[in-house]
Amino acid sequence: MNLTEAQKQKVAAWINDGLKLAEIQKRLESEFSLRPTYMEVRFLIDDLKLMPKDPEPPAATAAPAAAAAVAPLPAAVPPAAGAGRVSVEVDKIPRPGALVNGKVTFSDGQTAVWYLDETGRLGLVPAVTGYKPAADDVKAFQMELQTQLQKMGF
Repeated sequence: MNLTEAQKQKVAAWINDGLKLAEIQKRLESEFSLRPTYMEVRFLIDDLKLMPKDPEPPAATAAPAAAAAVAPLPAAVPPAAGAGRVSVEVDKIPRPGALVNGKVTFSDGQTAVWYLDETGRLGLVPAVTGYKPAADDVKAFQMELQTQLQKMGF
């Protein structure tokens, strides 16, 4: 799908406003007279290197036993020796070509998108080109990711 720079900025603004992919699909049709499929919208968002916001979780009204059985996401790992906090989020819907993926925020505030591809390789795409996290952060990320994936049955 070919969009002008102004249209791309508009899509980015919609993502920042928290619109869901289906809502963006409708807006593309109503505002730009485009009729993309849902999958084309997903690819567009991926091509623009945008990350849709997760909806705000509803207020906790479930029984405490039910809440204890489900681990909340995003989860943060306690700081490792010499490291700050590293938080790992797991997306509910994997990107094309990935078994599972999500976002990590390192102790210095830098973020990256991570993915586990269909061959079992772990990939990390930092938001800032050339960024390399500290060794302690990488270790904390790997440990928390392993914990999250085990909870999901991987």
